[in-house]
Amino acid sequence: MNVRRVVPNLRTEDPEACGAFYARIGLSPAMELGWITTLTGTGGGASPVQLSLMTEDLTGPVVPDLSIEVDDVDAVYEELRAAGAELLFPVRDEEWGVRRFFVRDPDGRVVNILGHR
Repeated sequence: MNVRRVVPNLRTEDPEACGAFYARIGLSPAMELGWITTLTGTGGGASPVQLSLMTEDLTGPVVPDLSIEVDDVDAVYEELRAAGAELLFPVRDEEWGVRRFFVRDPDGRVVNILGHR
């Protein structure tokens, strides 16, 4: 299993104001779905610089604290299920092109594990 990226998700009531704030730091919108805006920057490193602003999660029960993109969502799901992790949202394909599920980490954070299809 390989991790492709980790993206913090910030819950916001005012994505426009938050987007303007982070634009002043150098982040710009790369994806906008209405309920989520993903901002990117030019970090110059091997990993992409990303931050997501969310008013809600369109199909999930809560706004996850972070998203982790992996190369094999089903393998990670099975690994965490077998380990007894608290699965909050079943693995499923979403209409915006990802396969994902939610899990709670030992400190209570909600993690969105996803892969692009």
